[in-house]
Amino acid sequence: MPRSRPPSAPRVHRLVGRITRLVVARLLRMGPRVLANNAVVITSLLALCVGVMTGGGIILFREGIAAMHQVTYGSDVHWLASTAEALPWWALLWPPVVGGLVVGVWHHWTMPTGRTETVSHVIEASVLRGGRMPLGRGLACIVGAMLSLGCGASVGREGPAVHLGATLGAWLAQISRFGRGASRTLLGCGAAAAVAASFNAPIAGALFAHEVVVGHYAAQAFVPVVIASLTGTVVSRLWFGTAPAFSLPDDLTLVSFLEFPAFALLGVICGLLAAAFMVSLIVTDLTARRSGVPGWLRPALAGLVLGVIALEFPEVLGVGYEITNRALSGDLVLDAAVAIAAAKIVATVICLGWGFGGGVFSPSLAIGGIVGCAFGIAATALGPVGLSSGHGAYAVVGMGAVAAAVLGAPISTCLIIFELTANYALTVAVMMAVVVATTLSRGLTGHTSLFHWQLARRGLDLDTDRRSQLLREKRVRDLARADPPTVAPDAPPWAVAAAFRDHGGEKLFVVDGAGVLLGTIALTEAMAVLMDDEARTRRTALDVALSRPPVLAQAETLEEALALMDSVQEAQVAVVRDRSSMVLVGVVHERDLLRAYAEALGRLRAEERGDPDRV
Repeated sequence: MPRSRPPSAPRVHRLVGRITRLVVARLLRMGPRVLANNAVVITSLLALCVGVMTGGGIILFREGIAAMHQVTYGSDVHWLASTAEALPWWALLWPPVVGGLVVGVWHHWTMPTGRTETVSHVIEASVLRGGRMPLGRGLACIVGAMLSLGCGASVGREGPAVHLGATLGAWLAQISRFGRGASRTLLGCGAAAAVAASFNAPIAGALFAHEVVVGHYAAQAFVPVVIASLTGTVVSRLWFGTAPAFSLPDDLTLVSFLEFPAFALLGVICGLLAAAFMVSLIVTDLTARRSGVPGWLRPALAGLVLGVIALEFPEVLGVGYEITNRALSGDLVLDAAVAIAAAKIVATVICLGWGFGGGVFSPSLAIGGIVGCAFGIAATALGPVGLSSGHGAYAVVGMGAVAAAVLGAPISTCLIIFELTANYALTVAVMMAVVVATTLSRGLTGHTSLFHWQLARRGLDLDTDRRSQLLREKRVRDLARADPPTVAPDAPPWAVAAAFRDHGGEKLFVVDGAGVLLGTIALTEAMAVLMDDEARTRRTALDVALSRPPVLAQAETLEEALALMDSVQEAQVAVVRDRSSMVLVGVVHERDLLRAYAEALGRLRAEERGDPDRV
């Protein structure tokens, strides 16, 4: 008997969507007696699914990177630098060059812009696109990141993981046919599960999703996000174990609160470093776009530069967890730490700016840890004897300060450090440096984070654009009132007066036999004519009318209508079919526009609260 062929991807997509909708419909029919709050319970159940899928996706992602490292460098992912140090020069050059070429071709074939997407695209989808993200594009991004990291690119794996989790959450919301509020919540669930699974830190994962992706801490969204974060952590621990992401020394502690000025100074250094890092990323990306080099070839050139740097500093290869662990253990000298930090910054900027797929979280942690260790070496040597907490403590503080400033996530970054160290006193020191670094970096760059800067470069402002999007969704045709009061152009003043009396309005619209708008007559203008005996006998409606009145076309948006109303200061405006024909079809009142505007703001607040009944 011949074996049956496996179902196609579209068929599986339709089947999963049908099953999900049936489950959701059955839960909804159970009624409030069984489910106290259907929306929250259903979203929470789906959040559980998002956590499982994201955790499984992270496992495949990390194992794929590890398998590629065995092929390209013959190394375990945690000892890449040590293995690379013993390899011949050609073995350090060919993996990033060949891998970069593969990555460039992959992105050219699979991505609409020929470049990978980042966490900024997740934020954009959450705030401006109602939580919608294409599944195929998300899978293409995670494959591109796996290829990039597998060939040794100096990028992070957490950013692609967040993109994958958000994509899976958005896809599940789409096949369930959820509205904007629930879709944004499930997207945030995926981001939370990704961070939690990557760092073995469920609390930080949940708060990262709210702080960076969802943008609020509404109770309606908090429960599902926490469930997804916990689920992603459990799935990850079942496969990778319960060990934290970094190896921390046993004697990691805060010796004295008198060190806080030193931690504040380290925050200043980290803030300056984070700002320089972000500026370098933006400038390098702009240079690559203007270089004239084809997009598919850029990662290969970046790989060549990376390989040359790795000949002297193999620590720049990969996510940088090995050098971060060395910084935490204090196994660095001052000169080497400064040189490695500079090399890591250059390598990361080149890799990300010239087209490799990956994130900035791991590089930020590595750079911060190395710089913190170097600062700790200097502070220990120059400070009073016995007053230093050690190189490892300063490395932890540096990690948090640089990462928080680059990511724009001070709260979740502090919690990641707390979950990694379980050290309250040291976390307070991290908070000190994080506050200083994020404030300084934001003041120098003018942006909350690298992601917001990337959005600004695409012409997007999250607060303004979200309001504008809601206003653009409502059209004038939806607000216009039909059958406006009209009068013929040759109507005498007494007919104009009768028309005002019959309709009881403040404005008449002068139209010809084809319904074309020729002008408008305000009640005050008509009264002036009727009180003038000479004008009352000689003038017609067209003589009294304003010949070029302000109008709105049916297809124009609420945003355009409000702008016009504000500029002309009129309570009523004519609505025409289009501005070329000028055929009158209705009238829109200022109070109707203001009511629609209030409803749009209500929808925005409902989305921020995660209220599915208003979205």
